[in-house]
Formats: sequence, C-alpha cells, structure tokens
Amino acid sequence: MQILIPALIFAGLGIFAGLLLSIFSKVFAVKTDERVEKIREALPGANCGACGFSGCDGYAAKLVEDDSLKTNLCLPGGEETSRAISEILGKSFEAVEPMVAEVYCKGTSETTEDIFEYDGIYSCSACNLYYSGKGKCNYGCLGFGDCMNVCQYGAISIVDGRAHINESLCVGCGMCANVCPKGIIGIHKKAQKVVVKCFNCDPGKYTRNACTAGCIGCKKCEKTCQFDAIHVERNRARIDYDKCTNCGECAAVCPVKCILVKDI
Repeated sequence: MQILIPALIFAGLGIFAGLLLSIFSKVFAVKTDERVEKIREALPGANCGACGFSGCDGYAAKLVEDDSLKTNLCLPGGEETSRAISEILGKSFEAVEPMVAEVYCKGTSETTEDIFEYDGIYSCSACNLYYSGKGKCNYGCLGFGDCMNVCQYGAISIVDGRAHINESLCVGCGMCANVCPKGIIGIHKKAQKVVVKCFNCDPGKYTRNACTAGCIGCKKCEKTCQFDAIHVERNRARIDYDKCTNCGECAAVCPVKCILVKDI
C-alpha cells in the first residue's frame, strides 16, 4: 500500500494535467488560414530568402495577410509555383522573370596569383580574415567554395581557383551571394547578356598589377556605348541594365576583355 497509493496519486495527477493541456490547447488555439498551409506546400522549401522574407513560411503567411503582395517572388519555384499560389489565392497568374547568379571576377591562375600560402580553415570567409585573403587582388574570388557549399541546386563549381556558375542549373536564389565575403556574386536577369567580370575598384595601374584581366577604368566602354548604359564609377565599369540593349559594343572595345557577352 505504501507504493500503490503514491503511484495512484501520480497517475491521477498525470491524467488531470493531460486533461488540462487538452482543454487549454482547444481554448487558446490560434486559428490559422488553411491557405497558408496550401501555399507552404506549393513552395519549394529552399528557404533562400530570395522572396524578401525569412523563409517559405514567412512568405506563405504574408501572402495570405497582404492581398497586394505578388505571387511571383519565389525564384526557385519559378512559374509553376507562382501559378499554384495564384490559384490558391484566386489571383491572376504573374510570370516569373528568370534570374541567374554572376561571379564578377575573371581572375585565374593565368591572370593573377597568390601572395602567400594559406593554411587554415578551408573557407573563403576564414581566409578573408587574413589580409583580405591570399590573392594579389583584394577583390577577387578566393576559390574555397563557400558559395558552392550553400547552393542547393549544384549550380556552382570551382574551376581554376574561381567560382563558376552553371546557368542551366542556377535559379537565382541568391544564397551564394549572401555568403560571399568579397561580395562579388550578384543576381541579375537571365536575359541580360553583357557583364563586367571584375569587382576591383582600385586605380587602373594597381588593378593591372594585381590581375591582367581586371578593369582599368579606361572609359572606352563608356565612350562607345550609344545608350548611356555603362559608366566607370570608382575606377570600375558598371552597367545600367535598364538601358543596356545587349549590343555588346562595350565588350568589343574593352582592352582587357573583362566585359563579356554571354550566350543565352
């Protein structure tokens, strides 16, 4: 009896506590719109933040809450996801503009070199803590693959010490850009063919010394462009894609060939 009575008391308390929890869960339950769960299921689950929210859950909840929010903000999901969300919310379908990541660096073993041997954690972020990295160019790709490691689509590889984007696999989510300590990965519309493959902002003579493929700020591209779409700012050519027509004339006159016209 000395063991049985305490056991019964504890069992009774457990049952009572369970009943209370069940009652409280019903009384204080937060009602959620079933459309949120449907939208969440339609989203790819990448949680990349390309939509402007913390993740797929945040985007799904905000879509139901804010009727003015666009349904085509999920880049990894593309038009299929946009169409599914539009149907759930009873909205007209909005097309998704295909986006792609771009590594603004053309430095290879043939154009630049390392100034010291790095022997530490195999990471771009870690290496960048040592004198802005091991490379002669302080703005160049470090090549340890932090971007490759976060890419969920296998769209990034390291080729000759530099990150390379496979555009047929890239969805433009931007996760690679978020982890690059140099900030040399950007996201732009896939239809934009002309890119400046250099991020160096030093004066031309210093850039040339660091990498023979770097932009020297000569302004030949700026003077050639008929559409006022490219200007040299902070010693580096920058393209205004709202004005660029993909004509490629700037690339044709670039003396160091750091402006490329990509095949799409």
